[in-house]
Amino acid sequence: MTITAADATCDPRYGHDARVLIVVKDSTGVEVLTTTAPMADAGGFSYTFQVPTTMKSGIASVGASPDGVDWCDDTGRNNRVGRGEPELQRASCAERVKPLNISR
Repeated sequence: MTITAADATCDPRYGHDARVLIVVKDSTGVEVLTTTAPMADAGGFSYTFQVPTTMKSGIASVGASPDGVDWCDDTGRNNRVGRGEPELQRASCAERVKPLNISR
């Protein structure tokens, strides 16, 4: 399976070492894949993986978000988190998740 996203048009400037956090959950809500992958400065990415054979059938979910970034920030600044800074906590942003139908 391949998960992709196009570059954003708002010039987010994630940086040349940017990563995307990808989380796949099965139909029961159990995380079956949690990983990071390279992401372009403007947010585009493509990640391919093998769907685990142990994954439960039904409507699963795929979520992807910039890793290590305060993605709720609306100040217009480059908000890439530097190493050694405290871990960020999600506040009030909605998490975008896409459905994935697993059938056997």
